[in-house]
Formats: sequence, structure tokens, C-alpha cells
Amino acid sequence: MASRTVDVTLVSARDLRDVNLVSKMEVYAIVYIAGDPISRERVLADRTGGRNPTWNATVRVTVPASGSGSGALRVLLRTERPLGDRDVGEVILPLTEILAGAGDEPTGATQGAYKVRKVGSSKVHGVLNLSYKLGGVIHPPAGQYQQVGATGYLAAAAAPYASAPPPEQLSYPYPCPPPTMVRPLRISSR
Repeated sequence: MASRTVDVTLVSARDLRDVNLVSKMEVYAIVYIAGDPISRERVLADRTGGRNPTWNATVRVTVPASGSGSGALRVLLRTERPLGDRDVGEVILPLTEILAGAGDEPTGATQGAYKVRKVGSSKVHGVLNLSYKLGGVIHPPAGQYQQVGATGYLAAAAAPYASAPPPEQLSYPYPCPPPTMVRPLRISSR
């Protein structure tokens, strides 16, 4: 399957929902393909920005070149807290939207401001400024599929069926224990 890279530059966010009641928010971002936990890339937290963090950090994610299916690029914003990190919001970009009109060659940067929504909700809590650029399409080697097909499943399917080998005779070093007698249960009626 052909693939390509997407370089996502997280610039900044503003007017995020304040989820820390006691301390100042230290917001970081996780960028990944929805449903693919292996593709997760994290951007370090901005320690001073609070509700208006600035990162200017770039992460690289590999996506299918066709953009087929219902895949999406997800940017999850979280804040570090002493008692466990907490979600601030998310931005979801459909891959069909990112890859629309792109040929096989690398593209220039596309900038945008996207609404940050509360995770699992449609409520808007701020704006995320980011840019992305696509790398060229990478095709797998052509011989890779032919080599696997010729020696793998197809070759085994073409071979005539043979009878199964006889089962091995198992020998146990100890004889089976003799059966035990169980006394019937007496029920008394009083």
C-alpha cells in the first residue's frame, strides 16, 4: 500500500478551556491517526502559556496515500497535572480533506486555524493554529508482492494434497491412577 508523510507544525492555541482549578495549565499536544496508537507523536508542554500556549514544533505522521476510508488526523490537547493529566480539547482533520487535490509530489505548507472542541462533544473552546505539508508518495517495491505470492500461499495451494501423517504414539512414564470409589451421600430425615 502506498503511503506518504504529513509534517504537522503546531504553532499555537488561544482561548483554551481552563481545566486546572488550582495551577496554571501546561498544555501539550499529541498528534496521531485516529485508531492507530502506534502513530502517536507528542509535542512538549508549554510551561508559561497557560490558556494560550505556543509550541512551534513539528511532528511527522505517515498516512495512506489514497486517504481512503474514514481516517482522520487527530490533535489531542492535554495539560500536565500533579494528580494526572487531563484533556483540554481536540481538533480532528479528515484525511480526505488533507489529501484533497494533492498529487504524488510533495506539497507546500497549508496553514489554518481550527476550532478546538471539547473531547467527545461539539462545544468549541478555543482555536488551534497549525500548518501541514505533505511528503511525496512512497510506493512499496514491486517485487515484494510477487515474491511472497510465488513462495507463500499460492504455491502451497497449488501443491497436491497429501494425507495427514499418523498420530504419534504417546508414552507416559507413569501409569494412570486407579479409579477411586466415592461413598454415596446419606441424607437423614428427622
